[in-house]
Amino acid sequence: MTTPLMQPGHCVVRAIREQDLDALMTMASQVGGGMTTLKPDLAMLGKRVEIACASFAGQIAAEQRDYLFVMEDTRDGRLVGVCAIKGAVGLDEPFYNYRIGTLVHSSAELNIFSRMDTLYLSNDLTGSAELCSLFLHPDYRTGSNGKLLSKSRFLFIAQFPHLFPARLIAEMRGFQRADGTSPFWDHLGQHFFRMDFDRADDLSSLGKKSFIAELMPRHPLYVAYLPAVAQEVIGMVHVDTAPARRLLEQEGLHYEGYVDIFDAGPVLQARISELRAIRESTLAIVDATEPPDTDRAILVANTTMHDFRVIAAQSLNRHEHIALSALDRQLLACEPGDPVRTMSLNSSRK
Repeated sequence: MTTPLMQPGHCVVRAIREQDLDALMTMASQVGGGMTTLKPDLAMLGKRVEIACASFAGQIAAEQRDYLFVMEDTRDGRLVGVCAIKGAVGLDEPFYNYRIGTLVHSSAELNIFSRMDTLYLSNDLTGSAELCSLFLHPDYRTGSNGKLLSKSRFLFIAQFPHLFPARLIAEMRGFQRADGTSPFWDHLGQHFFRMDFDRADDLSSLGKKSFIAELMPRHPLYVAYLPAVAQEVIGMVHVDTAPARRLLEQEGLHYEGYVDIFDAGPVLQARISELRAIRESTLAIVDATEPPDTDRAILVANTTMHDFRVIAAQSLNRHEHIALSALDRQLLACEPGDPVRTMSLNSSRK
């Protein structure tokens, strides 16, 4: 039986709680392969929820934090989405990517000049904050739900910018065939690792990444040596990930030639100071008056880290004040007179 679709005014993205573990496990089991940060492993997810709760409570160092958010349908309390921000990557275990580079070969005598694309095993993105673990239940992929879930993280960063390093990245799930296999892995990684894609993906998600450095070549790999089917998917995203990529690019992230070493999915990045949320979001005081009649959707977040919440509301920010309905105030756990952070739901950037 299909679950009723979430309607505006009934959804909230909030900080995860310890009692959300079972629901998180259910969502992780629905994700499928290719998302190493959200595997259906109860022990691993339990540890992650523990770290997330400590992160929102400010009990661990900023670079060790893992802020995990869930989307809740408040009509029945069901969790239907999840997303996260890692405070920093690569500080406790290596963080690998391929950097796409260029080598030039030339001979003046033969009048030959050629440029060759190459793949370099890289740790260049070490220390960056990371957007990760984005999943929305298929029944809820409608209306503004996806935008709310993905963009809620940017309001958190805008509210607490001092907790994050200068650079933000997002590894996008790479192209896979309908049967879940990866052309890039089949024609490159498998030759070095001697295991299937899912096995390598599982080992990486469990933090067992030493095999990457042990088995991958350190010299540049010529892209031209790969079959065309593998070359074509370098920098491509999974069909289900394309909408997520567009949303991130609208918020200021972009592709700069780094890809995942397993499936060649693109790594998007941005300077945090250049994100739309940093530039455009503003603080406003909540009014008890009824919100105006408008079709303009905005994101509204409370300013409390331990119980951070974000909704999409139909309202306007006027003279540093905002009118929110009683239901919206309840979802945000705020009262008239409290500060909230607001930003337009839709970016003007296409």
